[in-house]
Amino acid sequence: MTLSKKMYINGTLHSGHASVSIINPANDEAVGEVSVADGALALEALEAADAAYDSWSSTSISDRVEWMMKLKAALKENETHLRECIHLEMGKSWASTQGDFEMLLDSLDFFASDIQKQAVETLEDKEGTHSHVLVRESVGVVAAFLAWNFPLLNLAYKLGPALASGCPIVVKPSLKTPLSALAVGEICQQIGLPPGVVNIVCGPDQEIGDAISSSPIPALLTLIGSTETGKHVMQQGATSIKRYSMELGGNAPVLIFDDADVELAADIVCVLKFENAGQICVAPNRVFVHSDVAETFYQKVLARTQAVKVGFNRNEAIDMGPVIDQQAWQRIDGLVNDAVAKGAEVLIGSGRPAHLAKGAFYAPTVLKDVTRDAKIYREEVFGPVISILSFDDEAQVVQDANDTDAGLSSFIFTADEERAQRIAKRLRFGEVHVNGVKYAIHLPHCGVKQSGVGVDCSHLSLEEYFTVKRISTALGKGQA
Repeated sequence: MTLSKKMYINGTLHSGHASVSIINPANDEAVGEVSVADGALALEALEAADAAYDSWSSTSISDRVEWMMKLKAALKENETHLRECIHLEMGKSWASTQGDFEMLLDSLDFFASDIQKQAVETLEDKEGTHSHVLVRESVGVVAAFLAWNFPLLNLAYKLGPALASGCPIVVKPSLKTPLSALAVGEICQQIGLPPGVVNIVCGPDQEIGDAISSSPIPALLTLIGSTETGKHVMQQGATSIKRYSMELGGNAPVLIFDDADVELAADIVCVLKFENAGQICVAPNRVFVHSDVAETFYQKVLARTQAVKVGFNRNEAIDMGPVIDQQAWQRIDGLVNDAVAKGAEVLIGSGRPAHLAKGAFYAPTVLKDVTRDAKIYREEVFGPVISILSFDDEAQVVQDANDTDAGLSSFIFTADEERAQRIAKRLRFGEVHVNGVKYAIHLPHCGVKQSGVGVDCSHLSLEEYFTVKRISTALGKGQA
């Protein structure tokens, strides 16, 4: 199957000035061709969004919600095609495309509901001379840069609050996985969404990304990507005063204590590391296991790793597909080799699965006794590699867990509730999961330190798409 997609700008599908092929990393075959923008066309998309601001921001909440539900219905009608786009552009298993797609529906539902809870806030005037109200107004044009690892989920995190708040948006999906986002653009065009409200452009990251970031039009730049990309976007955006909301890189620690449910811990670590080939910003990167249960944990993780079915076949129950491209494969393999050179032991995996001759497949891998000087200890692996270290001392392991510039997700497994809460307060991460893991559109997703600013998901995310205006009115004949 070969798909052809155009960009969506100002209510119409646009052929751009060139086209590029999209390669399926599972078989290195071209599965699509997409039109791409240059910097000038990216600016046209911003101008279209800017022109739509007055009308869209003043559109009633009920009308905006109606458009969101119309879009949701059209997306549901096109579910199979949207999931096929993800399946082909990522090589992701067919089953795992379901969650990616459903997050887009969940986002439209949640933010359509949450926006209707918005109310004018009143403030007390101690002297009784004025009335004061706070009103929330759409922040302005939003520009969103998306990562490639969850093409529709990442779009969902931005599209829902933008539509609900009345902010026109320019979306730049990754050129590695643009098919599904451009398919959403087709659907926006089909339902007749007002021109300029949503614009979807793709092209060379630096050229069009820098053109968008450096323009004075966007009021909010929002990004899902690496910390280095986040820094670059902020540098380019300094041409004007803008807001930033960024979910950046992670280096998640897992702390498994001697009283933990080791079976549960092994289940969660393996699911997060292998379901999307480890290409998840919240995936465990450093697994600290108490020495008393380390051997048991090794065996349970090995059993689960051996059972992972790797491949690319829509008609089979595949557990894990390829990593995104050969460059990613080489980077992951380099991290594994460096860890081994510095003392780590490969319990299973590393390199290419024996039964797969082509594609960017990396074998599910488990490393034991990873050392703190290994690159994989410091860098986000973003691949299907579990790195395990043992520990004995609680205070030391908390210090080790916090010894990173990243601060996105963290995990604790223990039967001691008091210890869990004590450690949770000491971990410097935006999210702490205790004896489980939960992500949903109504739960805030956020990081600290170099893992970003702002929030995705939840009512807190919607707040970022508003400015607050105070209106103070003198009572009686007027007051100074």
